[in-house]
Amino acid sequence: MDPLLATGTVTKLVIWLPALVFGAGLVLAVLILLGRAFADSMREWGHPRLLAAGAVLLVAAVVVLTWLGVSLPRE
Repeated sequence: MDPLLATGTVTKLVIWLPALVFGAGLVLAVLILLGRAFADSMREWGHPRLLAAGAVLLVAAVVVLTWLGVSLPRE
């Protein structure tokens, strides 16, 4: 018998909490790394407003298409 099946909710939470914290830390670290790279890219490029406008338009397009319910075709 699997020991996780015979335990209570609190025990399961105690077992999975370190993995969740570690995973959240990894995701946060990647987001910080990508944010710093984006900021560095904006500083070095000659047209930072154009780059920022393109990023805002991309995010807006994703949000609008998601809100409209458009999904990518699956193969």
